[in-house]
Amino acid sequence: MIIPHSSSVKRILFSILFMSVGFPALIIFLSSCSTGMMVNHTDQQIEDVSRTQYSIVCIIHGDGDYLYHDTSSNEHTADQEALAQVISISRQNPQAEVLIFHQQPKRNFLFFFPQKDGEFYYYRNGRLIANEMYWRNQQHSDFDPEIALYNRFHTNDQNKMVRVFMYFGHEIPEFGGAGYNLSYPGQEFNINDLAEKLKGFTHDSSRFDLMILSTCFGGTPYTIETLGSYARIIVASPDNLHLSYFNLSSLERLDISLRNRDVLSFAKRFAQQAFDRLTSDVQTAVSVAVYDVDSTQEYLHSVQGIYNQTISALKSESPVSKPIIEPCDCAEIPGYVLPIMNKGVDIFYRPARFGRLKSKYSHSGWECWMDIKKQGTILKLTEPVQKSNQ
Repeated sequence: MIIPHSSSVKRILFSILFMSVGFPALIIFLSSCSTGMMVNHTDQQIEDVSRTQYSIVCIIHGDGDYLYHDTSSNEHTADQEALAQVISISRQNPQAEVLIFHQQPKRNFLFFFPQKDGEFYYYRNGRLIANEMYWRNQQHSDFDPEIALYNRFHTNDQNKMVRVFMYFGHEIPEFGGAGYNLSYPGQEFNINDLAEKLKGFTHDSSRFDLMILSTCFGGTPYTIETLGSYARIIVASPDNLHLSYFNLSSLERLDISLRNRDVLSFAKRFAQQAFDRLTSDVQTAVSVAVYDVDSTQEYLHSVQGIYNQTISALKSESPVSKPIIEPCDCAEIPGYVLPIMNKGVDIFYRPARFGRLKSKYSHSGWECWMDIKKQGTILKLTEPVQKSNQ
């Protein structure tokens, strides 16, 4: 009887193991890497394009710490909750196209095989036309993959549509921003990066009619001025925004609620409903502001110089002398209180039910950052505060 060599036995056993476990797993992995569901264009879909009157581009950042617990100790992830809301309004808009980009954490299959970390949905007139996974840019924090998908699918005649851009995520810093994406901690993402990427969605030099910035501390002068190059009207929260998400029910049936194309009036109704929902749910301060960008320009230009000086000063601070900062209403700093401060700003505000600011009954709509060691200096965080909204 010939006894096989032990190495031969190992190879045979490995082959059996691979065929019984590894090969089926590999097949599952390869199938999971497919581009996803795609519906071929039909005559009916081509006819539907002419009915499309509204275009919504939505980016949901999910590559961060978005886990939270409700009052019953049930776990939720805020980005998934936002995705469910956006999908719901996509299905209830018979005259709108909605392009959804969900940026997800990096994951591996069987510990070794990287999986695509973005998911794209394209709805037109209430129907799902395409759903596919894609690779986010792992080298730079840009929207090139998202813009490529946008260019593939969006309805061409954008100039005749009411256009909306929505961003859901943590606070976006005004500079720096390393660590915004947990999967790629070396990448930086800040307001300037977002503005630069928006060019890909507005390549014809037009602006979005409405931008909804669903993040904490989105109502600073620098943020509104920077993003105002790409949007006529901006809805944002100057202060902390509970879970970083607005209620989106106002976006259902745009063919009814925005039929007259009065975007400013619609934005105010959206802000009011979002405010009402937040005040019924939380005890912390609530602020939702509507910025008519063109009307705010005079004020923004007036404070631009001093604001930029303080930002530059903060960038040059050494770790030893790094300032201690806290958010504040810009109206609390005399140098920023001007007669035109409220021009173009509608603010819905309720103070916290507790704490030292519970008796603060008004807000200018502009949020600043004060160095409490040097009263009167406006500063902005260099890094995103990922848990301040939870």
